[in-house]
Amino acid sequence: MHTLTEEFEAERPRLRAVAYRMLGSLAEADDAVQEAWLRADQAGVGGVRNVPGWLTTIVGRVCLNLLRARQSRPELALSEPALSELRLPDPVVSPAAGPDPEQQALLADAVGFALLVVLGSLTPDERLAFVLHDMFAVPFDDVAALLERTPAAARQLASRGRRRVRDEAPVPEPDLVRQRAAVDAFFAAARDGDFDALLAVLHPEVVLRADGGPGRPHFTVLLRGARDVAGQATGYRSLAGFVMPVLVNGAAGIVVRAGDRTLAVMAFTVRDGRIATIDVLNDPQRLPNLPIGTAERG
Repeated sequence: MHTLTEEFEAERPRLRAVAYRMLGSLAEADDAVQEAWLRADQAGVGGVRNVPGWLTTIVGRVCLNLLRARQSRPELALSEPALSELRLPDPVVSPAAGPDPEQQALLADAVGFALLVVLGSLTPDERLAFVLHDMFAVPFDDVAALLERTPAAARQLASRGRRRVRDEAPVPEPDLVRQRAAVDAFFAAARDGDFDALLAVLHPEVVLRADGGPGRPHFTVLLRGARDVAGQATGYRSLAGFVMPVLVNGAAGIVVRAGDRTLAVMAFTVRDGRIATIDVLNDPQRLPNLPIGTAERG
């Protein structure tokens, strides 16, 4: 007979994966899992038939409370109203050769970075319903109990989340070699200032998002369309010598480093050989706290 401690530790990687998809923050995900352990330990496992499912719902409740608290205390808005809510999730950065076992567990269902961005645009209730049901097969009855809604309402929330994900999160090209070829072509064209070559490697409806952090509106960008994104990309010419290949959430990406400083992490979604999304985290307050110091040297 396994103790609760043993069962919780066996489930910890999956619970952390749940929390990461719910919160988009690695540090908050770890805190949520720890809080879930305290609640589970206090409640005890007596009478619980499905311990993994029970632990999943505890983590879900903790994350839901955190998401609702975020909404009630909005961060300082940027001067550009359209960008005031642009905060990219934490990237999972791995060596170009592949993620380590802990990262593999976190990204078990190939949660692409663009998908996490879309999850961040959902309401807390939509996000919980979609993540728990669609990603972790939690029954709608259990989701409904967490949300204090009917199962039909929980189903509708998940459906809305599913629709947003389908419409706004492009499915990446599965071949890493083709992904890397597109990213390399992008930076070669940017280095040469070759506008036509940039247009050739960008999807016509490409989206570029850059999160420079609160109070840095000039470094926070949201652009749509190949011509606008190509125009922005020509400004990356000066970065060419500092670009190092990595995987970002399991897909081809890059880290920009100058000496020991990480200046940016860039995630790409490649479809049919062309880049469909570019997500740039260049917030100097967040980058030093992310576990990316050695990933690019793997």
